Amino acid sequence: MQKLNLPPYDVNLRNMDGKIHIFDPIRKKYLFLTPEEWVRQHFIQFLIHYKNYPATLINAESGLKYHERKKRTDVTVFNRKMEPLLLIECKAPNVKISDSTFSQIANYYSQFKAKYMIITNGMEHYCFRPDTKELVFEKEIPEFTVL
Repeated sequence: MQKLNLPPYDVNLRNMDGKIHIFDPIRKKYLFLTPEEWVRQHFIQFLIHYKNYPATLINAESGLKYHERKKRTDVTVFNRKMEPLLLIECKAPNVKISDSTFSQIANYYSQFKAKYMIITNGMEHYCFRPDTKELVFEKEIPEFTVL
């Protein structure tokens, strides 16, 4: 898999039925390794080990309903009251982050009302929060204790 603009970590890979799987410590199971999953797992590890987010407050692929359709956020981080704090949309490294990516996470925000949102493709990371009529972009991804 491609080297990302995230710190490396000790990846736990396994060959299952001739296909590579990656261990997800949040869901506690091996998942088929796709480029998007590669980004998701690296970003989760970055949050836990470099930004001090408690693993117990991170949920991967949370379900939600949007216009009667079931959708899934890639990663949701909750505060200690189990209220959505951070929504993260992960894309494969070769997927360009575009207006449609921002629209996608904005739709999720309308359901979850998290304080912050992040879009990443493993190479670029955008952290922002809604503020009245505009998005306010953060210079860096905040530590858990700051949120």
